[in-house]
Amino acid sequence: MNYVLTGKDAAEAAASNPNWLKYRNDGYNIFLDPDGYPAISPPWGTLTAIDLKTGKLLWKIPLGEFPDLAQQGMKNTGSENYGGPIVTAGGVLFIGATVADRRFRAFDIRTGKLLWDEELPFAGMATPSTYMVDGKQYVVIASSGGRDPKGPIGGMYIAFALPSAK
Repeated sequence: MNYVLTGKDAAEAAASNPNWLKYRNDGYNIFLDPDGYPAISPPWGTLTAIDLKTGKLLWKIPLGEFPDLAQQGMKNTGSENYGGPIVTAGGVLFIGATVADRRFRAFDIRTGKLLWDEELPFAGMATPSTYMVDGKQYVVIASSGGRDPKGPIGGMYIAFALPSAK
């Protein structure tokens, strides 16, 4: 809920409290249907590639899904997303970000084709990072719980070795 004070009320609040802010927000509420899913039509999360030189949409795909809906045949719904992608020099995009399915994915940056995915112990709600040790490249992501009331709670860093370039 947002609060706004104006006029005399705002002046009195500011004078009595140097930390007072005219505008406040006490959080946000996600608009859900009675079953706990987003109250709009899917996809509920997407991964989109845009050519930054031209502004042209290159591709757009649903990102994530709800496992219980997928078991019922409703796949590719997308899901709530937190965290961004990284792109390797070889054109592979890595992203976690999905809350409900806890997947870490790799996509071909040119086509959006899924190359690889792996379930994480907790949601990967962070932007991954890549590093090299002794000539071997790795990608790492922070995996943590908390946003999905149905999911496990915990946290750890998970690193994956990338295949060598041929």
